Amino acid sequence: MTTEDIIGRGTWIDKVAHEIVNREKKLGRNLENIYTESGLGASGIPHVGSMADAVRAYTVALALEDMGYNSKLIAFSDDMDGLRKVPSGFPSWMNEWLLKPVSEIPDPDGCHESYGRHMSSMLEDALDKAGIEYIHKSGYEMYKSGVLSREIHEILLNWRRVGEIIYEETGQDKYLYRLPYHAKCKECGRIYTTEAIEYDTKNRRVLYRCIGDEIGGTFHRGCGYEGYAYIDRADGKLAWKSEFAARWRRLDIRFEAYGKDIADSVRVNDIIAREVLGYEPPYHVRYELFLDASGKKIAKSKGNVFTPQIWYRYGNPESLILYLLKRFSGTRKVKLDTIVTMMRELDYHRQVYHGKIYIENPMKKAKIKGLIEYVYKLRGVPPVKVPYEIVLSLAEVAPEGNEREFIIKRLDKYGYKSIDDEVENLINYAINWVRDYGKPPIPTGEINIDIDIKEALKTLNQRIHSNMEGEEIQGLIFNVAREYGISYRKIFQTLYQIIIGTPKGPRLGPLIKDIGVEKVKERINKYL
Repeated sequence: MTTEDIIGRGTWIDKVAHEIVNREKKLGRNLENIYTESGLGASGIPHVGSMADAVRAYTVALALEDMGYNSKLIAFSDDMDGLRKVPSGFPSWMNEWLLKPVSEIPDPDGCHESYGRHMSSMLEDALDKAGIEYIHKSGYEMYKSGVLSREIHEILLNWRRVGEIIYEETGQDKYLYRLPYHAKCKECGRIYTTEAIEYDTKNRRVLYRCIGDEIGGTFHRGCGYEGYAYIDRADGKLAWKSEFAARWRRLDIRFEAYGKDIADSVRVNDIIAREVLGYEPPYHVRYELFLDASGKKIAKSKGNVFTPQIWYRYGNPESLILYLLKRFSGTRKVKLDTIVTMMRELDYHRQVYHGKIYIENPMKKAKIKGLIEYVYKLRGVPPVKVPYEIVLSLAEVAPEGNEREFIIKRLDKYGYKSIDDEVENLINYAINWVRDYGKPPIPTGEINIDIDIKEALKTLNQRIHSNMEGEEIQGLIFNVAREYGISYRKIFQTLYQIIIGTPKGPRLGPLIKDIGVEKVKERINKYL
């Protein structure tokens, strides 16, 4: 393949954007606005996987805008959903609010108007810090204002066909004899214990009875109340297996990705959108789930949530965006070491972009450059001012309580005179990591090292020792290069890549002395 075969900037994002446009043109739809969508979970603590939906949908919108189309991300908060389970670590009094809309549950921390708003705000805060732009839509507000009433009306008019679609696609039969609508009981306030019996088309209201239902393997008794829920109020909500279709049409969504755990719901909603609402559903991309370090699915109710806020303590938002965009398919394990790895990779991508690291394969080079452009939202990729690896290595050997001053002094010695906000943040990330977890993980990036260089590095590792001064180490590297007949530039470039992840840097001998000879020997051994 050549550069002529590269679509857009060479990433999966560009490919998806082009496929969306081609599909919309074939459908003959208006291309004045192409909206992408992601969900903002409001029932539990948002994790890295939750943020992935929004980041990916936002970058697809960026790619569409880059093609000349007006595109925006709509972030939809599912805050009309009922609380099915109290997340791990939350107060026991919340059990009294089970099955009630999360937008009506008090905030345990007391800082927001509801529990649902608190949870949504955590993800919004993470997106805001990452510079992700979106239009926020609240499910609760949309139901309350009657915005979805037309779609609800059409779905309830055709409830028998909706029930058949759900049964045919999933085997779930309960909607064959009840409406796909969850009324909020006016007596007990719960939203999943009611059965929608009949739709009064004239008054646009649903007759329901609170009879109880099984949720998550537990049967919850109903209070027996019977009444009406009006579809133009927050008296209830559509079942998930029809709600997606309603909001897709109402908001004119053209792209939404989904995880394999809701694949059945998406497939059902696609059919309902086409057959019942007369709306061609959005273009989809299916992704795999995020797993914790032990390989278990990250779940809000299990307490194994890895939040963006945790990431931001040890790494910048761009490193998280890179992680989320780097790969779309396949399951991803998220652990603390991932943050350090992605901070290193962020430097690598920026070095490639600015020509500091040479990539021969044009497709690979285009992909790396395109990806980092999306990480920085197509607003320009800044060069690496101070390699993250230098700062992290200095934080590891810095005296406790005087880390910042130590690091800045050493950086000044190496010629890094400008300590701006970006460098200050790098220092804080590195200090936080070392204080909380100690020794950072050894770099795992691939470096192509020639056989003659490897032999020279073996000899260097045998001769270098901790009692040597920086200039002695510098001289030793020159001597080993001469002994093996290899260029000084080649051996120094290789060592820089092994030690700080970049082919150039400050005077190497003093740097090795400062960050620790044994540590450097350990890294060299990894590549031998």
